[in-house]
Amino acid sequence: MAEFKEISPDAPLAQKTLNWIDNRFPLSKLFNEHMAEYYAPKNFNWWYIFGSLALVVLVIQIVTGIFLVMHYKPDAALAFASVEYIMRDVPWGWLIRYMHSTGASAFFIVVYLHMYRGLIYGSYRKPRELVWVFGCGIFLALMAEAFMGYLLPWGQMSYWGAQVIVNLFSAIPVVGPDLALLIRGDFVVGDATLNRFFSFHVIAVPLVLLGLVVAHIIALHEVGSNNPDGVEIKAHKDANGIPLDGIPFHPYYSVHDIFGLGLFLMAFTAIVFFAPEFGGYFLEFNNFIPADPLKTPPHIAPVWYFTPFYSMLRAITSEMMYVLVGCVALAALGALFIGRLNAIIKVGVLGVAAVLAVAMLTIDAKFWGVVVMGAAVIILFFLPWLDFSPAKSIRYRPSWNKWLYAVFVINFLILGYLGVLPPSPVGERVSQVGTLFYFGFFLLMPWWSTKGEFKPVPDRVTFKPH
Repeated sequence: MAEFKEISPDAPLAQKTLNWIDNRFPLSKLFNEHMAEYYAPKNFNWWYIFGSLALVVLVIQIVTGIFLVMHYKPDAALAFASVEYIMRDVPWGWLIRYMHSTGASAFFIVVYLHMYRGLIYGSYRKPRELVWVFGCGIFLALMAEAFMGYLLPWGQMSYWGAQVIVNLFSAIPVVGPDLALLIRGDFVVGDATLNRFFSFHVIAVPLVLLGLVVAHIIALHEVGSNNPDGVEIKAHKDANGIPLDGIPFHPYYSVHDIFGLGLFLMAFTAIVFFAPEFGGYFLEFNNFIPADPLKTPPHIAPVWYFTPFYSMLRAITSEMMYVLVGCVALAALGALFIGRLNAIIKVGVLGVAAVLAVAMLTIDAKFWGVVVMGAAVIILFFLPWLDFSPAKSIRYRPSWNKWLYAVFVINFLILGYLGVLPPSPVGERVSQVGTLFYFGFFLLMPWWSTKGEFKPVPDRVTFKPH
């Protein structure tokens, strides 16, 4: 049994209370390890506020979700009316609902920015591979949570969006139809589907999400934070083991994050009070119409944060399959000229390429569209092992890398915009080019990340006081 820490009987009540808790639960120890004595690089910039903002938005979503569940009815005959009841009759119900719907979009905005910061500063590189993998797991769980939550209002776009996405699983050979039936719980999206999605949205996925967030933070605090220079601050410590280029997270960065949070909340509340639909991007106008299985909307599209991947799905047509087969053939031929691979591996690569090419030409393009859409997310998990650059941070990479990353972002935004629009011949061509660029960016990274003239990486972080 651990010894109790004694305290002066004349100590203030607050100190006595804290001591009583510390003797039974390591509250002060946890605070010191993860805040006051957790040393972060002293050269953080504004790119580093989005992780904290994501945590705040997660809390907003959980709290508002609890209040919404109190009045929501997961029944196909009552779901839409219960949402209207929340909006019109529950005191402050409209505010809770709009905070939750705006929070969903805000979550993806801060997560996309958080991931982009990791991309440009190499935060996925050794020794932070697991931090990145947990982060990608959070992103995947967040997508599942958002997709299932989107069905719950039971509006026209919710219903038909779920119908289209679930039907995509039926394109998987052999198991597809049974898998789609399992997900729906019925032959069409109906009451069984709504109950399943409600259960996963409220209980199952949030538990997974919270577990991944905890694992992400623990892994981060174990190896330490990256910084804009990509320099390991633990390499230089003083006699007490404190990093020379580090400062305590609290109060320095806690105050920094609180200021950033204030700016974020001003923008967040402005949208909640003045533009909760955000021109139909955060809440589609069709979703204010009750779901009607007999009336299909003229254009079905997912919410904006899914549209880049939806564009990639739509880009895979029968003629696009010939382009993909050509890409597989080029990749296989390229493997033959890699000197580090032995003959057996090269023969294996050619065999796999041949099987894949035949499968691409014989299996329906709809299936490969689903594969591409899923692969666009899954490929992010492998980023730590695709980047061979000698410099972590974009600051010390060749200057053309900045243009490449800028084009990557613009391409992603264009794919997202095209996913909102109805299909068109021009949009289809642009999305096909954008899809090839997206995958080329990652699959060719082992090659292009080593090219060019790199700047010398400093031994210590570069920091200029404000």
